[in-house]
Amino acid sequence: MKKFTDVSDIGLLDLAVKEALEVKNNRFGYKGLGRDKTLLMIFFNNSLRTRLSTQKAAMNLGMNVIVLDVNQGAWKLETERGVIMDGDKSEHLLEAIPVMGSFCDVIGVRSFASLESKEDDYNEKVLSQFIKYSGKPVFSMEAATGHPLQAFADIITIEEHKTKARPKVVLTWAPHPRALPQAVPNSFAQWTVAAGYDVVVANPEGYDLDPRFTAGATVVHNQDEALSDADFVYAKNWSAYDDPGYGKILSRDPSWTVTADKMALTDDAFFMHCLPVRRNVIVTDDVIEGPRSLVIPEAANREISAQVVLKRILESGMP
Repeated sequence: MKKFTDVSDIGLLDLAVKEALEVKNNRFGYKGLGRDKTLLMIFFNNSLRTRLSTQKAAMNLGMNVIVLDVNQGAWKLETERGVIMDGDKSEHLLEAIPVMGSFCDVIGVRSFASLESKEDDYNEKVLSQFIKYSGKPVFSMEAATGHPLQAFADIITIEEHKTKARPKVVLTWAPHPRALPQAVPNSFAQWTVAAGYDVVVANPEGYDLDPRFTAGATVVHNQDEALSDADFVYAKNWSAYDDPGYGKILSRDPSWTVTADKMALTDDAFFMHCLPVRRNVIVTDDVIEGPRSLVIPEAANREISAQVVLKRILESGMP
């Protein structure tokens, strides 16, 4: 595996989950794979779970790890071609990327959507340049349009807790005070469909996701209808995808907050969220702290999803 940005890169998902569970039971069994190999983790945005889990996964495999916070201690980087660099950006990605590649064997990149240019975001302007110019295997630690490491961890978590072969999994929009990207819901919808679940996406009018990611899911605009008989409820906010409102907040409707009354509509469903979460905005305290909340084991599985991805990259041979 030379890159990891999408569910298509992981191959057969059932085999990937089986491998993940094996890795989880023997985290240090492949420590020799990463000997004398270096992972460079590049963060254009803040991180807690992704930073800690991916670094831990690399250490489990015996890798050296370098972490670079682009906005804290590095030169400000220009991403546009053809610009006159007479402003506050001292270095261009076209030089920075191959330099970074010369110091490592694998690169992880975290770069959120700007929510200003839909074209730039959905062309993955930053991530695609690392893939093109670094000369090293590259994996996404969340990009403008997807968060595959999170979605893989979500699938592992569902597989560990499901009680039926094809559970009903509901991805529901919930309110938030800030405009957020569509990356997490895009990947969650795409990966759960690929896993063969009965997937329902619930969101207010105007918040439909890119149909490339929700293909195979049922999209509804009534949350109560979606939650009926659900086995898993995944709450997440996202901003508008469709033009002309791309990246905008169209609603802060508090009736979409996931409450105990909402969860009572389900078939005793588990609650999931990628974290960080705005309590009593996205979900109420009693739900996230309740016995059916999976947010902590879900977060812990981020180590496992990252380790499987790194393991496969290492096993595929380095350029």
